Amino acid sequence: MKTLETERFKLSDILYGFIVPLLLVLIIFVLAVYVNPSGEHNVLSSGEGSIGETIGIILTQGFTKMIMLGVPLILGLTWNKWAGGAAGFIMGGIYYITTAAHATASYMAWGVFDYNFFGDISILFYLVNGVIIGYMAGALTNGSSNFFRMIGASLTASLTVAVIGEFLAYNYSLVSWMSQNGWADSPVYTFTLAFLPMILLGVIIPILAKVMSWYGLTARKQY
Repeated sequence: MKTLETERFKLSDILYGFIVPLLLVLIIFVLAVYVNPSGEHNVLSSGEGSIGETIGIILTQGFTKMIMLGVPLILGLTWNKWAGGAAGFIMGGIYYITTAAHATASYMAWGVFDYNFFGDISILFYLVNGVIIGYMAGALTNGSSNFFRMIGASLTASLTVAVIGEFLAYNYSLVSWMSQNGWADSPVYTFTLAFLPMILLGVIIPILAKVMSWYGLTARKQY
């Protein structure tokens, strides 16, 4: 009868159990303090609309959105549309609550009490966008691990969500004037902030999903 043995301690355990988590903490700290345009010690921004500010926004706010939408997207690609949609509802709900709370609190700190962003449809719709991106990616790939099919599905889902988000921000947001002024005054800058993170997401996630498939880290049962 085979008995269970305790895994021997290896140097790789230190790498994955100690060094990698500390590196992640360091990266998050640097992004929040030195890259975030509103950070106390921001080193990139040289003025509104500058290249430094654009990079800073993409690496912080854009990166946050990429993580939120990336989870349902990768589950849709590596599992199925139902897993992607369910994960999207959970991640979208978390993003909605935190974003609405942050926006409401920020305006209150500035002395503006007229806005309750928990009722802002452009923020609330992240619940739906999370479902859409995960479900659409899973439905378009339908269990296929073909890289070009995955990247096509991923980009289609990502750009669809980006268009929906900008449409709602432009027309129905409580501060829709910000989006309208952005597209009128700086269309290239506004397009970059709105769509570049989603394009990067649509390319990076299929690569990660393909690597996961090489190591058997996918669940391919179809329902």
